[in-house]
Amino acid sequence: MPDVTTHILDLARGCPAQHVKIEMYFLESKTEKRQIVTRATNDDGRVNEPLIQDQDFLEGEYEIHYFVGDYLREQGLVNADPHFLDCVVTRVYLSSNQAHYHIPLLVSPWGYQVYRGS
Repeated sequence: MPDVTTHILDLARGCPAQHVKIEMYFLESKTEKRQIVTRATNDDGRVNEPLIQDQDFLEGEYEIHYFVGDYLREQGLVNADPHFLDCVVTRVYLSSNQAHYHIPLLVSPWGYQVYRGS
């Protein structure tokens, strides 16, 4: 069964995004989701443990919530509220026939990119 990891890179400053809160949810249905885990990135912008490990994995749709607004404010990258990005939500379908998913987030105060890493 797969595991799921992530990391966040700050494109505005050219460094890892440290201490960003991340929540992951499993979508039970179109209207119901179940929170699986809350983590925060470390000094390298990565999570210390996978968001999901083998025994907890279910094939299906997931959401990852990256709470980047606090980070952007703390770094002085935004100074007005409301600001453009606060929480980046990524919805992905994860299949049980994969060994590993790595889902990085590249973020700046004005945009972001998510991709399937290796």
